[in-house]
Formats: sequence, C-alpha cells, structure tokens
Amino acid sequence: MPHMLILAVANHLHHDSAAVVAQDYQILSAVQTERLTRMKGDGQCAHQPTITEALRIAGASIRDVDALLVSPYSIPVQYFDPWSLKRSLSNHFARRVRGRIRYAFALPNGARYREVEYKVKFIPERFLKDLGLREDCEFFFYEHHFSHALSALFFTDYENALIYTADGGGDFRYYSAHYLSGATLRNAIPPPPPRGRWRWLPKEGAACVGLAYRFMTEALGYTPNRHEGKLTGLAAYGEPEIYDEIRAPFRVLDDGQITSELRSGEELKSLIFSAARRTTPQNAAASVQKLLEDLILSSIGAHLRRSNARQVALAGGVFANVTLNRRIAELPGVQQVFIFPGMGDEGLAVGGLYQYLLERDGLQHWLAQRRPLADVYWGGAYDAELPRVFADSEIERLPGTVAETTAQLLQEGEIVALFNGRMEFGPRALGARSILASPAQQSVNNTLNARLERTEFMPFAPCVLEEDADEVFEVTDANRYAMRFMTITCQVRKAWRARIPAVVHVDGTARPQIVREEWNPLYAQILRCFKQRSGLPVLVNTSFNAHEEPIIHTPAECLRALRGGRVDYVAAESGVYRLRQTKPRASRRSAR
Repeated sequence: MPHMLILAVANHLHHDSAAVVAQDYQILSAVQTERLTRMKGDGQCAHQPTITEALRIAGASIRDVDALLVSPYSIPVQYFDPWSLKRSLSNHFARRVRGRIRYAFALPNGARYREVEYKVKFIPERFLKDLGLREDCEFFFYEHHFSHALSALFFTDYENALIYTADGGGDFRYYSAHYLSGATLRNAIPPPPPRGRWRWLPKEGAACVGLAYRFMTEALGYTPNRHEGKLTGLAAYGEPEIYDEIRAPFRVLDDGQITSELRSGEELKSLIFSAARRTTPQNAAASVQKLLEDLILSSIGAHLRRSNARQVALAGGVFANVTLNRRIAELPGVQQVFIFPGMGDEGLAVGGLYQYLLERDGLQHWLAQRRPLADVYWGGAYDAELPRVFADSEIERLPGTVAETTAQLLQEGEIVALFNGRMEFGPRALGARSILASPAQQSVNNTLNARLERTEFMPFAPCVLEEDADEVFEVTDANRYAMRFMTITCQVRKAWRARIPAVVHVDGTARPQIVREEWNPLYAQILRCFKQRSGLPVLVNTSFNAHEEPIIHTPAECLRALRGGRVDYVAAESGVYRLRQTKPRASRRSAR
C-alpha cells in the first residue's frame, strides 16, 4: 500500500480545536488552535490557520494531503445540501440548539449511525476545494468516542484491555467501553435500538457525570470546559457534604452502564446548582469529585469483571482528573493504566487518524503497528529563532552551560522558564514550555501564583528523573507509564514530603512527570545538575503561561513574559537569558 499523507482535524463548536498531520501511522505534527489564537481552549477558529501551521511543521503543503479526516461537528452549514439540511433541522436536533444553527451534525454514510433514520447530505467536493485540497483527496468522518478510545489504545501493547472513555458528550453519547482480547476488539456499550425518528437518543446528558462536573464548575463561578481542574484542587480542602443529594438519581447497572432517573441535562444542572447553594465551595467540589469517582470507578469495575481485562486505556475530558486516574490504577487486578495525554477533544484529531487507519487496514494490521508513546513533542520548534528575537539591548545572555547555570539559579530560588524544542501537544507542560522552580520551600507556590495570577489552591507538579522516581514517589507497574505525561497522582514517600513541600498536595500525593534523557536531554540535564547541587532530585514544573492564557508558543511570547516579570530567566538550547541588570542582583533563597 502506498504511503499516504493524512490530515486530521478536530474543530468543535465549543472548545479545543486541533490539527494533526501524519504519514500513515507516524504523527509528523499536531497543533492546538489555542496556541495560535492565544484564546484558551479555542474551538471557534476556522480550519485554515491550524491546518496551515500543522502542515508547515510537517514540511508539507495542502496539495500533498491524500486524506482529510474530520469530526462530524467540524463542518459549517454551507457545505450541506439545503433541502436535506432543512428536513433534518425540522426535528429533534433543531430544537436542541434552539435555533442557533451555525454547524450541522453531519452523519457519515457507511457503517456508523445506521440506526439514524434521517441523514444530512454533505457535499465534500465544495469543502475540499475551499480548503485547497486536491479533488482526489479522500474524505472521512470519524466517530467521537471511538476516536477517543483509539487514541489511548494505539499507544499501548495491551492484549487484554478495557478501553473506556467519558466526557461531557460527543455524537450524542457520553461514555464508551471496548474490550480488547487478543486480536478481537468488541464494543461493550452498543447504541440503543432505533425507535423512530431521533428517539434513540439518550436523555440529553441526564446520566452524564462529566456534565455534572461541568455544572458544578459553573455553579461555583468558574468557566465550564476550562476550570474543572480548579475543582479537583479545591476538593482536597472540603468534605462531601452534598454527595448523597447529587448521587441519588444515578445508578450503575451490572453491565457497567450509568443511568439516571432525571429526564434531561437541564434537570441535572438544576440539581447541581440547587445543592451547591447550600454548602461551601470546598464541600461542593469535594461532593462532585466523590460523585465522579464513585460512578466511574463502579462503571469501570463492572466492565473489568465482565471482560476479565487487566489493563485499562482511558481518554475523554473526564480523565483530565488526575485524582480519579489514581483511583482507577488502584482498582484490584489492574496491572497498568494509560491515559492519552491529549485526553480532551484536541485528542480527537489523533484518534480520528487511527480510526481511519483501522478501517483502511483492518484490526490485525492496525494492532501490529501500535507503539509506546515516548513523548508528545509534536508542535513547532523555534530554537534557531529565539536568539534573534532575544537580540535586544535589554536582554543579556549569562555565561556557562545551560544546565549548570539553570540549576544554580534554581538552587538560589529563582524562577526559570524552559523554552526547549518542539512544543507539547495536550494540556500539560512537559519540559518544552515549562516554568521550573526549587521545591524546597512551600512559599514558592505563593510566589508563582502571584506572578502568574493563578488560584492559590491549585497544586504544582514535580518532575523527576526516571532513576530517582521510585525513591521519592510510590511508583508502581500500574501508574509508571501514565507518569511520563503527568496524567496521574500518586503518594509521595513520607521521607520526602518535608523536603519537597512545594509539590506535595494536602493529602500527601503529587502529580509527577518522569523524565528520561533520551526523551528530553536538556530537561534531564537540568534535573541532574540540580540534584548534584541541592541533593533534591525533584523540580517544580508548571505550565509556562499566565492564568487564563494558553501555554507560551513562540519566542516573541516568551520574551513578553520575561519582560512582564512572569519569570526571572529563560533557559533555551542557545543559553540562559534575563533582563539586563544595572546592579548585582541578590539571590532569593537557597534550596539547601
């Protein structure tokens, strides 16, 4: 089979647009729209800017693309036959969006969604032409939850696994479960049988715990689809006072399906808002966190019993919750858990790629192509450009090697941004666009929060070399792989908690990133030099961004952060930079 250049796009009405370029199974680039538009979680941007950047990084042009893969929600209304669109929008879907029709739910022809009576007629030729693609470019719609599932499964070598997804909804579904046994992949939650026009649809989110978490985020005054992580941090400070009230409508069946006595998502929202008003924010967060853990753990536990699986692959926005992921890894019999690092809807472009390849090549060939994930450095690299941008009379480059100089500054209590190589894909900073600090003083949290304008209860994460991880953290076979990508918490060993207080949560856990030199040489060298100087094998690693901003993308954005006082220094392959000092600068504190 000839090699194909494949472009996959995730672009939704609400959030997390992305584009991925691949040569068959090998990802060449992956770009999130928010990094370009500087609007956190942006999903409203047109396809073209994100596609253009992804192709630039991959060294390709739009005319090189052999196949375009999109989400059914990605297509503007003008690319549908108006008569079929009118017929479709006259029923249930039109009422769902309350007349605010901007995009249509394009149901693909073929095996998927056969149970739906009415299909919207899509006109791909016009869409391909407007994007600049060739007329013979293949077109493919991927399915939301199946794509989430495949993004997690592909980067494992599992033979006996449960692949489970959960989020706030996609393609009118909220969960999926697939069982992998040898060379067989089975859907464990098939859609309900058709009962007439659109009546097969679920109760619009009434049983969706992802929506419950989103509604609680909104009820506490935060932004839904963005600030759910704040609730995870806040929950550690509260008690689940209203848990029984918000748990009452839910049931987990013996087959693992989550159901609800409520009739709609609006009723669920009303329940959450009403309960939240009768308690403190900390207790409300603790209650919905317990609800999430209870329902998802019960559901996954039932599927594990039915499938006899020992390995678990996870994706979907619910699994951005690192505390939940730890509880899953601790379930009896679970040998390993892997969470795809782009677990939100940005990851659909990756999953869509692997869904297309699965249908093209068949399951047996697809399974043979799987590979462990070493890193997600799939974005653009600007190492060569940074010295030119920083060639300014206000900026000076420090003498010495980058790793040694950075380690010395960190030991002295300085805040150093690492701008290094290709950008990470997904929500976590993993040593390409990170802010580093010494973990020796709890007060560094207040310093970072003030300078980055972040919430004071949000915990910071540690990074650690692979050879030191077991000494400091309770690393197991079940959680080790997930720790490469900062997607799971674990206990900090008691002997270390007082020595690295800046990265220890109130419950004694942390969310570490395990680092290996072959994955990120400069990052690993800084960790090693810092350990030699301070005796501490751990550094604080937090995203290089201010509150409500996407992670820093370009050298120009990096320079603005340095000038704005977000960080004291910037470390890059070309050197360590700071604002030029008119007089000697005293160090803040020692990490010893």
